[in-house]
Amino acid sequence: MGERFLFDGPDDGAVTILLAHGAGAPMDSASMTATAKALAKAGFRLARFEFGYMAARRTSEGRKPPPRAETLNPEYKAAVAELAADGPLIIGGKSMGGRVASMVADDLYSAGKIIGLLCLGYPFHPPGKPEQLRTKHLPGLTTPALICQGTRDEFGTKQEVPGYTLSDKIEILWLDDGDHDLKPRKSVSGFSAADHLTTMAEAVATWAGRLAR
Repeated sequence: MGERFLFDGPDDGAVTILLAHGAGAPMDSASMTATAKALAKAGFRLARFEFGYMAARRTSEGRKPPPRAETLNPEYKAAVAELAADGPLIIGGKSMGGRVASMVADDLYSAGKIIGLLCLGYPFHPPGKPEQLRTKHLPGLTTPALICQGTRDEFGTKQEVPGYTLSDKIEILWLDDGDHDLKPRKSVSGFSAADHLTTMAEAVATWAGRLAR
């Protein structure tokens, strides 16, 4: 593979979205690809990139475990610099990728380099460990943010998340019966995974339209 970025959507899209992957799956996983295609269809220019530990899995025999999320902050900033997007940029990612983006967002936002933060399935806590919250930096967040979360995401459910102290810059889109990949059980919700990705992309387009004005 070797490419630094995977692109989807129109080259002249008004807004670019840069997405990082989650802890366990690469940038070209089925879930990341479906998400990128849905956002591209909504008119965004989409760029995906991989952290070094994940890229290394493609070349070497050893599967390195994911490092601590905060150690990846410099890598995310380097990807933003390398992408050098023309026009407005939103950063974000799936699960851990979105968490890393959320930790570098305010520096980039105050420097005028990004207009917003998009988290897809934010990992508020490890599954089964609701007391280990990963929200310390979120009450003070100054970057406009949209978190798209499945209501039964085991990293933060619709019952749990409203009890957390979060910045008023954060908006949350709840996807009915969605899991950590935003996938619903069709028999329970009446929705398909594709339905939820379309809803997510339309919500992101409306939100980004407000930010880019």
